[in-house]
Formats: sequence, C-alpha cells, structure tokens
Amino acid sequence: MENYKRYSNIALIFSVLFCLSVGTTAVAESENFLSVSEASSTDANVFHYVESNSVSPNPTKKKPKKKQSNGKKVSFENYEENYQKACNYYENQMFISAARIFEELYPLSLGTPRADTILYLFADCYYMNRDYEMAAFHFKEYANKYTSNPRAEEAYYKAIKALSNTSPEYSLDQTETYYVIEEIEVFTRQYPQSKYMEECNALLDQMRDKLAKKSYEILKLYYNTENYKSAQIMARNFFKVHSSSQYLDDAYAILVKNNYEYAHKSVDSKKIERFTACVDAYQSMKIYCPGSDLLEEAEKLAVDAQNKIDKKEFKKSKKKDKKHED
Repeated sequence: MENYKRYSNIALIFSVLFCLSVGTTAVAESENFLSVSEASSTDANVFHYVESNSVSPNPTKKKPKKKQSNGKKVSFENYEENYQKACNYYENQMFISAARIFEELYPLSLGTPRADTILYLFADCYYMNRDYEMAAFHFKEYANKYTSNPRAEEAYYKAIKALSNTSPEYSLDQTETYYVIEEIEVFTRQYPQSKYMEECNALLDQMRDKLAKKSYEILKLYYNTENYKSAQIMARNFFKVHSSSQYLDDAYAILVKNNYEYAHKSVDSKKIERFTACVDAYQSMKIYCPGSDLLEEAEKLAVDAQNKIDKKEFKKSKKKDKKHED
C-alpha cells in the first residue's frame, strides 16, 4: 500500500513536470510563431513600400496617345462637306490642312469626274508648301494617269519644275540634276509644241550650267594641285560635253597654262611635245573663244612655248648637221 502511494506520488510529480515542460515549449513556440508572423508581416510591408516607391532598372516609356483629330474621318457620307472644306483651305493658302483632306478624298474619288482635280490640287499643295519631292511624284503620277486631260501637260511641267528645286549646289552629287535634264528631254519630245517650251529650255540651260561649273571646278583643282595629266583629260571631256558653256574660255585658258607649266617641269625628251600641246590649246581657244579677254595672256604663253620649241628644234638640227659633217 505504501509502495502504491509512493508510485502514485512519483507519477503525479512526472505529470506535473511534463505539463510544465510542454507548457513552456508551447509558450516559447507560440512566442516564436508570433515573432515570425510579425517579422513576415513587417517584411511584406517593407517589400510593398520598396516595390511601390522604387524605379524599375529598365523603365518602359509609355507611347504617347495619338491626338484625336477634331474632324470626322472622311467617308462617303461626309465626302462633299470635306471636299468643300479642302478647297477652302487651298484657296486660303492653308496647304497642309488641304493636303490632309485631299489625301483621304482621293481614294474615294477614283472613277468619278473629280478624281483628277483632287490629285492635281493634292500635288499642288505639296508644291506650294515646298515639299518638292512629293509634289514631283504626284504631278508625274497625274501626267501618267490622266494623259488625255488637258492639264496633263501642265502637271508634267510642274513635276519638272519641282524636280529642278531638288537639284543641289554644283559642288554636291548631281544625280538629281541629271534626272531633271532627262525629264526635260522626255517632256520636249512628248509635247514639242508646248507653251512651256521656253521655260523648259531655261531650266535645261540652268541644269547644264551647273554641271559645267562642277566640271570646270574639277579641272581648275587638277591644275592648281599640279595634276597636269589629269587636267588635260578633264579638259578634253569638258570641251566635248560643255562646248557652249560660259566657262569655255576659262577652261581653255587653264589648259594653256597647264600645258605650259607641264612642259617646263618635264624632262628634255618630252618638252617639245608638251610645249606643242600648249600652242595647240591656244590655237583652239582662238577659234572657239575669239572675243575672250583671256586670249592675250594665253597668247604670251603660247608665243614663249613656240620660241622654246624653235630653240630646241634648232639645237636638234644643229646636232644632226654636226653628225653629218663628222
């Protein structure tokens, strides 16, 4: 009995100790859980703050929204209204506004009597706004599409005039200039009795003059840099292509000086040949530029070149005579 009581007391003590132990652990775990939860909650709040207030390392710019046009889009329903509006803009020299409407009107007008007028006015808006490339494109489109229309000739001429405005300074690449010349030649063949013939000839002279000036400046550059052989080749090409140019006498004068200096700096065996080239250049200049102010200076060089030729020829003949005597 005593043993039973003793065992009971021991069991009771262990039970109390176990409960205390479990309770302490539960409390500790509970405290740990609360601290982790609070920390997680805090971290989440911090993360949310950082995410909402930080700048992305590669921010993507939003595309600006297109401005809504004040007017309605051109359609068959409002075609007449927009046509009148575009014409009013055109008459009041508001060419950009007119062009925008004409551009939308044109596809709707195809097959109607107004189509050619809209395309013509559309092209002219570009021309008046100095967008010459677009003007030339649409005027040429008009001339090709409406060949039987009386306005086709005028449209083609305006295309040429617009193109002439794209021709750059003589010192730059002259691809556009050659294109203008080509178009003028086509126009004159297509409309030989055109009322624009005089204007086309004036434009043709202007374009050719630009090309002549470029060639002349290259010739002058070769001479100034003592590229005498290149200057001779350039001069030949110049006389062949630009024989009626205003720079013709200048080109001849440079060639005379070029050949004279080339001869002076040559070896003896080449001097006669190159002084002769100087004299020949002067003789050609006399024929093709008889009234030039530059003839007098060229003549002095030619006379001196001829004297040098005569002296050398004289020395040569003397040597020959001496050989015969020996």
